[in-house]
Amino acid sequence: MLEAERAENERLRQIIKELQRHRFGRRAESLPVDQLLLGLEEAEQVEAEGFASEEVADSAKRAERARKRRTNRGSLPGHLPRFEQVVDIHDKTCPCCRGALHAIGQDVSERLDVVPAQFRVIVTRRPKYACRNCEEVVVQAPAPARLVEGGMPTEATVAHVLVSKYADHLPLYRQAQIYARQGVNLDRSTLADWVGKAAFILRPIHERLFERLKASDKLFADETRAPVLDPGRGRTKTGQLFAYARDDRPWGGSDPPGVAYLYAPDRKAEQTVRHLQGFVGTLQVDGYAGYKVLADRNAVSLAFCWSHVRRKFYELAQSGLAPIATEALARIASLYNIEGEIRGLPADERHTARQTRSRAIVVALEPWLREKLGLVSQKSKLAEAIRYALSRWQGLTRFLDDGRIEIDSNVVERAIRPIALNRKNALFAGSDGGGEHWAVIASVIETCKLNQVEPFTYLTDVLTKIVKGHPNSQIDDLLPWAYRATPELKAVA
Repeated sequence: MLEAERAENERLRQIIKELQRHRFGRRAESLPVDQLLLGLEEAEQVEAEGFASEEVADSAKRAERARKRRTNRGSLPGHLPRFEQVVDIHDKTCPCCRGALHAIGQDVSERLDVVPAQFRVIVTRRPKYACRNCEEVVVQAPAPARLVEGGMPTEATVAHVLVSKYADHLPLYRQAQIYARQGVNLDRSTLADWVGKAAFILRPIHERLFERLKASDKLFADETRAPVLDPGRGRTKTGQLFAYARDDRPWGGSDPPGVAYLYAPDRKAEQTVRHLQGFVGTLQVDGYAGYKVLADRNAVSLAFCWSHVRRKFYELAQSGLAPIATEALARIASLYNIEGEIRGLPADERHTARQTRSRAIVVALEPWLREKLGLVSQKSKLAEAIRYALSRWQGLTRFLDDGRIEIDSNVVERAIRPIALNRKNALFAGSDGGGEHWAVIASVIETCKLNQVEPFTYLTDVLTKIVKGHPNSQIDDLLPWAYRATPELKAVA
């Protein structure tokens, strides 16, 4: 009895430490890069201020640092427009003999300039013509098609709103405030109307994108919360955005990367079964039980994520003295070291390296975990972490036998992060329909980023083409990766 109480107390202590770390500490295993960069920004600003004061006092230092800047800054992109200014002398006579000076060369420097985003008005005139002999004849060119019929925005304006909301995470009310500073008063509901219309005409691209991804024989899957306003209850409900991604670049695959989000009102296993109807191949996932239901019903093999296994041991190691968790982390780290060395190699070479180097580590890890499981309290968090790994062992070892499979599902987890940023800034979607809009627009924007295609230019072009009647039979020409070879669409993603 006393032993059971001690085990339960230890388990509760571990839970409390985990909650404290979750509430007050760092959640991720990796270094908090964003926070680190914020700290570096401040340090670099202070350093720059010190350099500026030195340069004011010492002209030699000023000249030396200017020379270093010219050497290290690199060239500015060739596609940017150039506006030349000539700084010339006024008197072109020789200061010695007063003869005429002639040009022998010039110094050319380039600096990056910016013109703040500004609105302009496109005025469309359509002259009318009549016949002097036929009174009833009036001829006029047809009005060009518009995304918002009778509305004021061009397709570029709507594309800017979409990119600002879904790529730069600016909610519509903040965009309305920015526009108001330039004297353009647009109600948030007006911007929402534009977004809804754009999402409607982009829906065929979203559907085709997901079709193309499902035709692959290997996908990543994950899901994240998408809070949605529930007017009937006066609060939000928890919808879900499921993400399905393809990225074969780590092994040199030829299929372009992409991600498609699908909104669902809940997280039931039936959602993944419905989404992936017809998919045959390997699905790389976390430990969500819904994927197991999918695998039981369809011809889908699950490859589980070592990053999620590692995370559970990491949480224990961070909470205090935990030699077993620390040893497990070290063994998993050796697998990741090998993966880092073979990333980018062809699939057959990755397979060979894993067979000769990684397999021995994995084979030794399983009995070690089972041995340690027998030594610890079955109610402890450590036992939970070990059981999590052992219960998924077949899926965790699948990467050893296929060089195309990754060791983890970090590809799709990275695709989920922009959704989390949007959720943090916008708080919630206004309805289930808003959640679907979120899925459609985020899919094309994030796929643009994966393919180094600039989202604003892409969306402007695609919206314009669809409004003008682009045939649905040629929808593949409008997928983001079809724009990869276009220099002007290359990337600031």
